[in-house]
Amino acid sequence: MSDEKIARPLGHGSAGLKLSASQFSVPRGSLWARLPWIAGIVGLVGIAASAVVGWGTEQFYFSWLVSYLYFLSIALGGLFFVLVLFVTKAGWGVVVRRVAENVMSTLPLFAVLFIPIWLGRHELFHWTHEEAVATDAILQAKAPYLNDGFFLGRAVAYFAVWALLSWWFAAQSRRQDHSGDHAITHRLQLWSGPSIFLFAVTTSFAAFDWMMSLDPHWYSTMFGVYFFAGALVGMFAFQAIVFIGLERTGLLRNVVNTEHFHDMGKLLFAFTVFWAYIGFSQYFLIWYANIPEETIWFEHRMAGSWESVTLLLAVGHFLVPFFFLMPKTIKRNRGLLLAGAMWMLLMHLVDIFWCVMPVLHHHGVHLGLLDVTTFLGIGGLFISMFSWLLARHALIPVKDPRLPESLAFENM
Repeated sequence: MSDEKIARPLGHGSAGLKLSASQFSVPRGSLWARLPWIAGIVGLVGIAASAVVGWGTEQFYFSWLVSYLYFLSIALGGLFFVLVLFVTKAGWGVVVRRVAENVMSTLPLFAVLFIPIWLGRHELFHWTHEEAVATDAILQAKAPYLNDGFFLGRAVAYFAVWALLSWWFAAQSRRQDHSGDHAITHRLQLWSGPSIFLFAVTTSFAAFDWMMSLDPHWYSTMFGVYFFAGALVGMFAFQAIVFIGLERTGLLRNVVNTEHFHDMGKLLFAFTVFWAYIGFSQYFLIWYANIPEETIWFEHRMAGSWESVTLLLAVGHFLVPFFFLMPKTIKRNRGLLLAGAMWMLLMHLVDIFWCVMPVLHHHGVHLGLLDVTTFLGIGGLFISMFSWLLARHALIPVKDPRLPESLAFENM
């Protein structure tokens, strides 16, 4: 990156501030520049340990699926945030958009990490067993949709859409860093609307395929939205942590300011409430109808120690963060926002675990070594790729036409 300066209009008649390129590019030798190697090694060791400890077992595949869906959801949340910033023409979000672009650019990695899920489909998905389908009228009725060939075909389609959208939007944004062509912004705004439609369809059906079909007798038309809501909670929590980390290492100071952190906190708060709204609506409608094919999913999550996890989600994923994140002062305080974001990342992991693991362990919570090693393996590779992209490109879209507006942003 050159020593190019950016003029920041401060408003209220001030003369403006010159920002050095050193504030929005990762310096060589810094922790952020070394993080891809550190996280990559952790990831490879985690995957190797997972394979040694339990390759081929049911526990391996279920643990892998939990960690996979957790980090995939954050990447998908990044894609959605980028699309929304363009479709709404939100000027405030220009300086925070590049981190989201780097998050979504990890999506091709998950196409590779999907291979163990495909290889372990017979351990994960009851409907893949021909003998089970032969004696089950419900599975026979769902066989045109739930079959190996169509399942794999849909997965390929999901990854193709996600990879194409994430690559094109990120590539165009980075191209503008060099060309300064304002037409790129208008082009991305134009295509963001149709892209959101593609995102909504593929993300919802991926949630149906990889989570809901773990229990093929159960169904919920709201489950795709439930997964989406959790993905946005994870994304906004992750994003807040990254920006606080960047600021504490001397990057993006006077670029991403208290006003931007306030809005990131508002988004985290908003989607925490949205997640609770969708989760309760799904539960309430199923409880009210009291149909056995629907209530069985919640029955498993009220059995044994799973009931405690269900209560933990109600309190820890909604009640506590609702009151904690509501005050303006919390969202504008870096330390308190960091604590809230870290807590919500943990709760999002508990939520994914709660959705998946009762299928394997009906009567109670089971935590084992594979849950840790698969988390470190997939998470390490995700962080490695994300931080590599972070260090390779400018931390903000340096020639976006609305950058001055974003730098001068103030909450009303």
